[in-house]
Amino acid sequence: MGLSVDSVPSLTAWAESLGGITYPLLSDFYPHGEASKTYGVLRPDGTSERAIFVIDKYGIIRYIDVHDIDDQPDNEVLFGVLDELEPQAAALYKSRQADNPATVESKGQTLVKLFCTPWCPGCRRARAYLRDHGIPFEEINIIRDRDSARLVRSWANGNETTPTFQIGDKVIVDFKKAELDEILGIEE
Repeated sequence: MGLSVDSVPSLTAWAESLGGITYPLLSDFYPHGEASKTYGVLRPDGTSERAIFVIDKYGIIRYIDVHDIDDQPDNEVLFGVLDELEPQAAALYKSRQADNPATVESKGQTLVKLFCTPWCPGCRRARAYLRDHGIPFEEINIIRDRDSARLVRSWANGNETTPTFQIGDKVIVDFKKAELDEILGIEE
């Protein structure tokens, strides 16, 4: 999750300006900066350092990265830390994903790849849109499939924007209904 000293409306506007993000955001706005202060990253001016903490299920901090606001941390490093903390959980999740692919197929051929996250409101709308129109699709959770996350970043100017659609050789970043209607031949 992300935590910011900004207000909820500010966080919402920021996430929307990026075309969506792949993790939930929490506001540390009131009482201002209390969580940031607890973790030692609240600056005297009321802003916070850009920091990443990985906390295990017992509440023990296992990883800390405090970095410049302009630096983008490597998510692969973070996923490596998480895999080290819970290797059995990671293996179990991967086996469940293999057993339960969220794929709808038509005549053995997937028509649309939907790159998404479980919590994204745009992804919920995209799933409903595709189902309502009987469009077969393969759903790919970019939080768990980091190769797909890298692919989405390559299409979305470095952002993990969801939903992202791959339809044959065409890519649509974000839920753009008019473009989808045109590519999929849907007339309303």
